[in-house]
Amino acid sequence: MEQTVTHKVALRIIPLLVVCYLVSFIDKTNIGIAQLGMQGALGLSDAAFGFGAGIFFVGYFLFEVPSNMALARFGARLWIARIMITWGIIVIATAMVQGVVSFNIARFLLGAAEAGFYPGALYYLSTWVPEKHRAKYIGLFLLANPVSTVVGAPAMGALLEMHGLWGIEGWQWVFIVTGLPAVLLAVLVIWKLPDRPERAAWLNADEKRWLLDTLAEERAKAPVRHSNPWKSLLDPKVLFLAVWFAAFPTAAYGLRLWLPTLIESFGVSALVNGLLNAIPFAFGALALVIVPRLAVRSGHSYRWIAITTSTAAVGLVLTVVTGNLALELVFLCVAAIGMFGGQPVFWSLPSKLLVGANAAAGLALVNSVGNLGGFVGPYAVGAIRQATGSLSASMLFLALVMVAAAVLAGVGSRVLKQRGTEHLDSTEHVKA
Repeated sequence: MEQTVTHKVALRIIPLLVVCYLVSFIDKTNIGIAQLGMQGALGLSDAAFGFGAGIFFVGYFLFEVPSNMALARFGARLWIARIMITWGIIVIATAMVQGVVSFNIARFLLGAAEAGFYPGALYYLSTWVPEKHRAKYIGLFLLANPVSTVVGAPAMGALLEMHGLWGIEGWQWVFIVTGLPAVLLAVLVIWKLPDRPERAAWLNADEKRWLLDTLAEERAKAPVRHSNPWKSLLDPKVLFLAVWFAAFPTAAYGLRLWLPTLIESFGVSALVNGLLNAIPFAFGALALVIVPRLAVRSGHSYRWIAITTSTAAVGLVLTVVTGNLALELVFLCVAAIGMFGGQPVFWSLPSKLLVGANAAAGLALVNSVGNLGGFVGPYAVGAIRQATGSLSASMLFLALVMVAAAVLAGVGSRVLKQRGTEHLDSTEHVKA
């Protein structure tokens, strides 16, 4: 029964969520490729571009928790569709920005529109997937993150070269073409995504009963329980997770949004830039599949997070010591493996602490506070590059962030250890 139900859930829900998340990542990071044309066209300095790219996360932070609470109240199907329609329209409208002010406004509004999608999807998965399978399925869901670059970067590189077609610049085509899929996918979400297991026509009565009973038993063991879900926002464990998670988007977005500029320094075309930009993220995608399975088998989630983040730090440091494009790509692949591999393992931890409306609020807080790192990373990289005239110092900054994440993994193994959390991590995961 367990195998049958989890397999059905994986086939019916995961692919659609992955495609939606892939589009969301393309739409929030297309700015990295578009920068190669728009920065000069709009007269943006490195620091101004980094600030505008990062202000997305301020809007994201302000609206994340309210959006996820609305999702818990109104249902994932309609709310996720609403999120996708609004962010798609704003991405398309970004093609019309004229300068620093309109650029910043567009990025802020995009963050506000997309707020709630990622933690909402994680919360949604927690209402469908039993705990011991969750890290694996979160890993599959997070595949959309690096795959979005593998798929999107070459395509956006080609769009960037469509200079002047119908009087539209290449960087404007990037926003127009990448914004449309979100609006179209929203229709599919309304049609295909059931809100709860009880409404899944592809589960029979026995399968629904088994899944609902299993999830109910797990909810009863959750150690963080508040009658008012807003109180979970002040829970020390939730706040610790938020601070810890901030290291991941700081490093990942800092690298992702400036990687095209790093590769451009070797004198390649926009199309080749897009192709090369995709290579490290292909290795990151591979890590998302392999690392969660290794963590589950070993029963040492915190240890694997420390290993992967340390690996990322080493890869980033090594990019500084070479001036060869081929070697630099190898070290960037190492960094991407470390940045991405530990994230699904990390996201399996909050769902052991939180259930129900507490999970909706807590996951949103962890993601929104943590994603402020998505503002810090691009802005810091741009500011450091502007001050030093090189991206080398910026890569060392990102390496230090990954070292901090490794240290916090050791702290987390003590702060978060308790009955119902570490017990599940070290016993039931071994059985899985």
